[in-house]
Amino acid sequence: MHILIAPNSFKHSLDASDVALAIEKGFLQSKLHCTFECFPIGDGGDGTGTLIIDKFGGEVIKTTVHDALGRTIDASFGLIDGGKTAIIEMANASGIRLLQSEELNPLQATSFGTGEQIKMALEKGAEKLIIAMGGSATVDVACGILQALGIRFLDKEGQELEILPENLTDLDSIDLSDFDKRVLDCEVVVLCDVDNLLLGDEGAAAVFGPQKGASTEDVKILDRALSRFSEVTFKQTGKDITSIKHGGTAGGAAAGLYAFLNAKLVNGIDYFLDLTDFSSSLEKADLVITGEGSIDEQTLQGKGPFGVASRAKFKSLPVIAFAGKVPLELNSQLQEYFDVIMPIGNEPDDLAKALSHTSKNLTRTAKNLGNILALNIEMPD
Repeated sequence: MHILIAPNSFKHSLDASDVALAIEKGFLQSKLHCTFECFPIGDGGDGTGTLIIDKFGGEVIKTTVHDALGRTIDASFGLIDGGKTAIIEMANASGIRLLQSEELNPLQATSFGTGEQIKMALEKGAEKLIIAMGGSATVDVACGILQALGIRFLDKEGQELEILPENLTDLDSIDLSDFDKRVLDCEVVVLCDVDNLLLGDEGAAAVFGPQKGASTEDVKILDRALSRFSEVTFKQTGKDITSIKHGGTAGGAAAGLYAFLNAKLVNGIDYFLDLTDFSSSLEKADLVITGEGSIDEQTLQGKGPFGVASRAKFKSLPVIAFAGKVPLELNSQLQEYFDVIMPIGNEPDDLAKALSHTSKNLTRTAKNLGNILALNIEMPD
């Protein structure tokens, strides 16, 4: 039996590579005689860029940029294809994981540092930019990125707005006179891990704002700010960013880059699996193991495990998913793609303890699964 281990990261606990290794360790401890391939995946969320750089043996470029609160930090991006393609992970410069919980402030958090990395990639001669957008601390519709590239956001008096996105409600015009137009000669691909639109009850502010520290009142301000940005953008560019699928990704940053960088917004897991030639590994597999922190109905909305499972099912392969959290009731839609969904928890734990035990729980669950599979093989018909 050849097992393809292709998990996503377990958020706030283990990255995808460590998840895959923990699962492999469990199978090695079991009685099952099998071979493995670890193929950690990313769907545009935190860690996707690192996986791509590692997969292609890319060059890591260390940089000094600004975090979401404007503080100087060390971050990095990658170059592959002989330097022609830059891999930029938004979470590296503008990530929520870089902030303490008490520091979260999406009314003022900026994506400027990610823009600085884009500018550095242009200086390196990159002709293509692949931007993984998950894990940001921002709901600034990419204003910070655009500012780093020379775009200015002005009020009615022609004065530049200082506190963004909070002050976007006062936006009157967008000045492109100093825009670094080299980026328009690049192919810009944005990897999105959600389908949300920019505005509304399922939009960037309403859905992602609270996750990034926004209060109920903050969400209202942010939604008005993003709405005003979209109105001015439509007036100046003719692009309606409110109706673009994936536009709400990374607090609307996907929509902003679509408008001003002509970015192509793509489903992150599909793009990742195509780019990394997942199909070749799938051809050799007898069983596919995937998973992430939570498997539920939202998984079917283009998340990493769904991308893996749907391709495996196209090949009529069995799929088993590991997760920290699974639905209490059986879900027929999930069962179409996942033959078995296995919760990895062992004993009652609070969330903090459960997260700290993720590696051990994954290994134990994989070992138990391996023993069950071995027992099934050994049992007479």
